[in-house]
Amino acid sequence: MQKNFSTKRLVTVALVAALYAVLTVALAPISYGNLQFRVSELMVLLAFFDPFYIGGLTLGCFIANLLGPNGIMDIIFGTLATFISVTAISLTARYSKGSKIGLCIASIWPTLFNGLIIGWMLNYLFKLPLILTMLEVGFGEFVVVSIVGVPLFVFIMQKYPHLLSMHKKTLAK
Repeated sequence: MQKNFSTKRLVTVALVAALYAVLTVALAPISYGNLQFRVSELMVLLAFFDPFYIGGLTLGCFIANLLGPNGIMDIIFGTLATFISVTAISLTARYSKGSKIGLCIASIWPTLFNGLIIGWMLNYLFKLPLILTMLEVGFGEFVVVSIVGVPLFVFIMQKYPHLLSMHKKTLAK
């Protein structure tokens, strides 16, 4: 029984990573740069429901950045920003007990960490204005994760809670 559960978890990590990477690369014109709307970032909210998703999301970001136009800096710092964001999202869920308010708070972490880290990286790589670039990256994250992602995940929480967790039967409402 444990083997089947481990296989299911491994396949889930691979699927999450692949979906993140494919969405990012397929939508490359809006996924990279200072004003980016990385649609795959919607998926970071999965870490709110189960910390197991952290690995797949981080791996997916690594693959997307490996295939992206910004080179080694994005591979390192972009992946780091995603890892920090999804870890903070997961910790927020733990302390908010999975509430909707907690989800709203958790959605701010990618805006903050990606804005700071990716904004700095783009400033370093392309000599873009630092504060403006941080604000632009943060804005794109806020739109995708908080404005689009939170309502989407609240809907899923209400209608299909079983889809969000690898090991929990039900989620807090």
